[in-house]
Amino acid sequence: MKRLIWRHPPGGDATNGTGAGRLPLVTPQVMTTAPLRLRLDSAALTDNWRLLAKLSWHAACGAAIKADGYGLGATAVATRLAGAGCRDFFVATWAEAAALAPLGLSLSVLHGLRVEDQAAAQSGIARPVLNSLSQVARWRAMGGGLCDVMVDTGMNRLGLSVDEALSGALDGLEIDTLMSHLACADEDVAMNAAQLAAFAPLKGRVGALRFSLANSAGIALGRDYAFDLTRPGLALYGGVPRAELAGIRQVVMPQAQVLQRRRVPAGATIGYNATFTAPAAMEVAIINIGYADGYWRGFSGVGAARIGDAVLPVLGRVSMDLVAINADAAPDLGEGDWVTIDYALPVADVMSGMSQYELLTGLGQRFDRVWG
Repeated sequence: MKRLIWRHPPGGDATNGTGAGRLPLVTPQVMTTAPLRLRLDSAALTDNWRLLAKLSWHAACGAAIKADGYGLGATAVATRLAGAGCRDFFVATWAEAAALAPLGLSLSVLHGLRVEDQAAAQSGIARPVLNSLSQVARWRAMGGGLCDVMVDTGMNRLGLSVDEALSGALDGLEIDTLMSHLACADEDVAMNAAQLAAFAPLKGRVGALRFSLANSAGIALGRDYAFDLTRPGLALYGGVPRAELAGIRQVVMPQAQVLQRRRVPAGATIGYNATFTAPAAMEVAIINIGYADGYWRGFSGVGAARIGDAVLPVLGRVSMDLVAINADAAPDLGEGDWVTIDYALPVADVMSGMSQYELLTGLGQRFDRVWG
């Protein structure tokens, strides 16, 4: 058993109060491993980027690595994609940019330039994506420099209007990339063509080195949407927003450790609210994962784990930290063994009712992230 030790200040006495003689309790450093992990496929990640680059026609292919690389770890993702040839990276905030600054990447901050961001922007770690006339004015007042600009073509989220972009307000700015964002690229709707028609005339009328419109799904819409730079996110990580991207490979495979195996008699219930009743005596394994880890309650009664060829269905409610699975098909499965969660994103979103984006970015920090 490890002992907890008080250390006294030189020449002083330890006290039980809040006086100057008291130092913090010192505990030894303990190495721990998590009872759940993400198996992450480096080759699948880079192959996905290469496929998207090929589908981008003549355009360069960048990478959205916001939200900590869509939950997989931005530093690890960016390092691998840069090694594969990616040269343009997009994050949401300046804090995300600062965390990646040691890598020396070409970064753009999509959420622009607040007053509070000025010092970070002046440090040169990333380019701001200016989203409003006030941000344009702020950037000019700071001395300007290379920047990106977002133009709203119908999403009504961030960006200057098309009229503002054409008003002369951007004249003299050193714009690397003028971009817009597709709202419905994962659907075959008229809005895609409408946004393209609004964006295309800006080329040649606004002074920018590059123009960019397509996200992951937008790449699949064809050559007209590619312009000079595409900005995939979801598809890099195994998401499939359109059937044309069926060649995308799964990157993330959650795995959880068995904490206990138990025999449940016929008629007994399992989990919160007793939503599952055993139809016969059955073997049940309790695994260390739950909605606090991003394995949502929508998987209750429909999700599954696997070990080898055996499929182990989820029984009853997913709780915060634990899930029960049917272990009848795995007679040798026991405490300490690992199972792999069914988590192919295009299937998991249908099962859980959560979008592929939520399934990725919701993966919690209690996972050990293991790249292979």
